Amino acid sequence: MMEMIRIPEERVGELIGEEGKNKKRIEEHFDVKISVKDEGEVTIEGEGADAFFAKDVVHAIGRGFKMGEAVKLFKDNYLFHVIDLRDQFNTDNARKRMKGRVIGEKGKIKTEIEQSTDADLCIYGHTVAIIAPAEMMEFAKEAVFKILDGAPHTTVLNYLKKVRGVKLAIKLKG
Repeated sequence: MMEMIRIPEERVGELIGEEGKNKKRIEEHFDVKISVKDEGEVTIEGEGADAFFAKDVVHAIGRGFKMGEAVKLFKDNYLFHVIDLRDQFNTDNARKRMKGRVIGEKGKIKTEIEQSTDADLCIYGHTVAIIAPAEMMEFAKEAVFKILDGAPHTTVLNYLKKVRGVKLAIKLKG
């Protein structure tokens, strides 16, 4: 099976890594072959599931994550999701404003979402990308969508307080 994805040119270096280490690490973990063109066209060849999951790692790096964060996707219990702000907001100005709301003053909202859901968020270009444990992904997405839908930050912070309770219950049960 062959998967193809385009990532921003400026992210190719992170995908390849120093002396090709990042690319090689992905290839070895998923048993795939990755070809990268300078302009950001990436081809992944391998068995169906391996190529599919390797594509998520490549896509995550393309959406601004560092390799150290993207490797969480090597684990079965982590998911990757991208929210394309172009789907909801027509102008660059509106998208820029929403990215600022997701980050919050001095990064507070982004940090709260990450800590409450054990997620990593990357706001890059026209997207908000999330890497999170499977049981926390929906909570992380919901928090971001509340912000994008215009909810006051206090409402989102109250929601995240409840999420922390759910997270604790999941940990105690597990």
